[in-house]
Amino acid sequence: MEIKLTFLGAAQNVTGSRYLVQVDGANVLVDCGLYQERQFRERNWDEFYLPPGQLDAVLLTHAHVDHCGLLPKLVKEGFKGKIFCTTATSEIAQVVLLDSAHLQEEDAAYKKKRHKKEGRTGAFPEEPLYKVEDAENCNTLFVGVDYETPVEVAAGMRATFYDAGHILGSAMIKLKVNSAGEKRTILFSGDIGRKNKPIIQDPSSFEHADYILVESTYGDRDHEPVEDVKDSLAEVVNSTREAGGNICVPSFAIERSQELLYYLNELLDEKRIEPIMTCLDSPMAIRVTEIFKRHPEMYDEEMIEMLGRNKSPFDFPGLNMTVSTTESKAINSVRGTIMIIAGSGMCTGGRIKHHLVNNIARPESTLLFVGYQAVGTLGRTILDGPEEVRILGQKYPIKARVARIRGFSAHADRNEIFTWLSSIKNHPKKVFITHGEADAAKSFKGFLDERIKWETYVPEYREQVVLD
Repeated sequence: MEIKLTFLGAAQNVTGSRYLVQVDGANVLVDCGLYQERQFRERNWDEFYLPPGQLDAVLLTHAHVDHCGLLPKLVKEGFKGKIFCTTATSEIAQVVLLDSAHLQEEDAAYKKKRHKKEGRTGAFPEEPLYKVEDAENCNTLFVGVDYETPVEVAAGMRATFYDAGHILGSAMIKLKVNSAGEKRTILFSGDIGRKNKPIIQDPSSFEHADYILVESTYGDRDHEPVEDVKDSLAEVVNSTREAGGNICVPSFAIERSQELLYYLNELLDEKRIEPIMTCLDSPMAIRVTEIFKRHPEMYDEEMIEMLGRNKSPFDFPGLNMTVSTTESKAINSVRGTIMIIAGSGMCTGGRIKHHLVNNIARPESTLLFVGYQAVGTLGRTILDGPEEVRILGQKYPIKARVARIRGFSAHADRNEIFTWLSSIKNHPKKVFITHGEADAAKSFKGFLDERIKWETYVPEYREQVVLD
């Protein structure tokens, strides 16, 4: 038996998740994500490692853009196979891809206009990576599967999806490969969630795997206690209200925005904050929230109990769903403190950039980060604390308060990943550490090597290994 595994993304970096599995002429891609770090975005334009028409299937762990955002390009260039994922993931991914395509087209048009005015050319093509029609062409290829139900994805390959507890519909994928009577199991962790998080269920655990690909986004650190989240959020809301500014929250449209609404609802119920005008200024987050409402089978006990009391975290006094661009622009004329939750989560595009322009130089306002900020993104640049930052082609001084609440993270931290791995009872042949910045991945390797006598490895971009 010879299995080829090629690391085409999220290898010593966080975004662009993509892994190619090849055995006996069958080719399966696990995830097809978009690179978001500035220093890696040119890879989005590269030719695919394997011509898309030669792929049998794509297996999708979840619908974050760094795991699914390159699917329209794959389809545009000839992929005609099936995209296997949970039903919730297929519904959310279709929203995400359409939104991404709109952003691709808008950003290309904006850059083309700006560069023409400035008499220069940019570092990337002034054409969109893909268009809306390419995103729409993906829709008929999605095949929804249930958790813990094996499905044949290619000759000699059977996949089973398990709840990853990361976002709604997220999955860990156990891929069983059968060749010449020999069997091997490859476990893809996807993004590992955390126990006792709001709304969704806890991540699954496993007892056996021959090979493991494990994420390491927070492989070099541990999170602050989850119970501190509400304290921190209440402090930011109350202090910013007292200062008379706005709270700008760059937030991922999937899970993070819904979780933020959940905590705001609880703080209001507990009267720890006064009612505050809250604008969910993200058409995608609004559409995703509707998908959340359609999948109560994925809720945890606390969420079900809340609904049983006729309470919903997605509906409370002062909450406004801002759909149109006109409504979004009108936020700037509102007097008094408002909380603006807008995408994108790493400030790489979308409406949040415009809200940053209007608030970043105001000492009374707060920029609140509730999600991971990859190196090379605008969000990470702001967190690193420069005196000024470039937004939409102009430089602005950073005078607003910059706050961060780490406990919101939907990624397991170092000890939580270790606990997840510790459920494995057999001795895996190898553990591949992926989906983490180089320092974090290597730090996690050292952490594991001190505690488990397994062979661990941090692969490089486009490296291919042969699994026996």
